Amino acid sequence: MQTDNPSRPIWFSVGEASGDLHGAELIKRLRQVDENATFTGMGGPSMEAEGMDIRYSMKLISLVGFTEIFSALPRILTLLGKIKRELAGLMPRAIILVDCPEFNFRIAKIAKKLGIPVYYYISPQIWAWRSGRANFLREHVRNVICILPFEKAFYKKYGMDVDYVGSPLMDVLPLEELDQIPVKENRIGLLPGSRNKEVSSLLPKFAATAKMLQADHPDLSYVIVRAPGMEKERLLSFWPADIPVEIVEPDTRYETFRSCKLIMAASGTVTLETALIGTPVMVAYEVSPISYMVGKMLINVEYISLPNLIMEREVYPEFVQEAATPENLTAKAREWLDNEAAYNAVKTDLAGLRTMVGDPGAPMRAARIILNDLALLDGRP
Repeated sequence: MQTDNPSRPIWFSVGEASGDLHGAELIKRLRQVDENATFTGMGGPSMEAEGMDIRYSMKLISLVGFTEIFSALPRILTLLGKIKRELAGLMPRAIILVDCPEFNFRIAKIAKKLGIPVYYYISPQIWAWRSGRANFLREHVRNVICILPFEKAFYKKYGMDVDYVGSPLMDVLPLEELDQIPVKENRIGLLPGSRNKEVSSLLPKFAATAKMLQADHPDLSYVIVRAPGMEKERLLSFWPADIPVEIVEPDTRYETFRSCKLIMAASGTVTLETALIGTPVMVAYEVSPISYMVGKMLINVEYISLPNLIMEREVYPEFVQEAATPENLTAKAREWLDNEAAYNAVKTDLAGLRTMVGDPGAPMRAARIILNDLALLDGRP
């Protein structure tokens, strides 16, 4: 394995919007500890804003489900070939992988052969399915850095002593400020996802739900939080013209989450963001029938959303595959709109969740773990 060379950049490999956010926060802290550190690789606009040289856009690997990945395989293999040649020529100081295991495991394999140290920040959710991949991480990754409280015990079963740093969202979310924002009782948020497939599957269902709610809640207003890279025109193409909708930019998303009475959302990191902010959410998830069939055989957790996994019970109602219908979403929305006790019970649960995800400072703790280990590789004190 190569020793640390501070003049070489650190390579990031990020494949989705949440990873871009967390990668950007980690870059900030890495630079605070080592002001000469430079960064390159695959990422998105948040990381670019922090000074990272984006050689490959994260949009290149933004996929959902087995069938979607399979159809894109030739393009992905070509991309991996390009990255392999670039890594061999550049020989970066280290590689930091952020989630996205289907792609990043291949980067880890390439790095192992080249002797480049690899760190996994935002541990992939292998505890949910194909848990045996922990053995791959033990062999190919120098350090796994976890952000969820139950992950350390999971990896211990595979003989791995990983680092738990807590959720970086506690640094990103200005919770004291957000808590002061009043909730608009008639405002419903819509988070259809950051990928094209998610939007085309879920936003029409959210729209149909809005149509059904018109009958007894005609005063409701709707707001879509546009994910980074998602065109406004595409969002509007799935929304009925006779129901007014506001589209807000990603940089005001947290204030928007807080202002909503409730939200309909695609499954993903955003469910933990909204939970920490304290807004009740109905979680929806839908992939191709083949992807769902394969996933159902492999997935070994009871829930798909992070708040429910952390709380070990269904705080956020989940509507998966055939259950993701406008009728089901409408029924739950009416319950929360009309039953104050049911709504407040969710709010109480979400307040408790804040105490379960660690203290602020996760990105700095991760930065120190990585840079201290690189110093050890170089034999520096």
